[in-house]
Amino acid sequence: MRDETVLAFDFGVKRIGVAIGERRLGEARALLLIDDEANAPRFAAIGKLINEWKATRLIVGRPLSDDGSCHELTARCERFAHQLEGRFKLPVNLVDERFSSLEADAAIRSSGDRRTATWQQRKAMIDAEAARVILQAWFDTNPFNAAPQDAHELT
Repeated sequence: MRDETVLAFDFGVKRIGVAIGERRLGEARALLLIDDEANAPRFAAIGKLINEWKATRLIVGRPLSDDGSCHELTARCERFAHQLEGRFKLPVNLVDERFSSLEADAAIRSSGDRRTATWQQRKAMIDAEAARVILQAWFDTNPFNAAPQDAHELT
């Protein structure tokens, strides 16, 4: 099995958090925030990241209600995932992202970084950290020595 460079996205209407990781290592890290609401600049930035990091798989957080039901943002994220697959011709997996932003905020707060003392300071970092949480969840359920699970794969 060959290694995969994986990019993950925490999709939002105003921002998209991005994380990266190597499947062989099984560790995700927050990368950056795409802070643009328009599709053209968003997809241009994503294309640049795919080329720069030579990504071979994409992960998109799929928001669900606490009870596991879909809501308005679920459909928008699924559409975003389909657009990624169509534009970049890479496998795309959807991952349940319930509570990823809460986990991201807790991780940032516990880091002890004084620059993240207030909610306003942490807010700028939460989306990329949430993408890291989403990608780490995918790595944890899809170890390097196992075939990726197809249950939520779009291809």
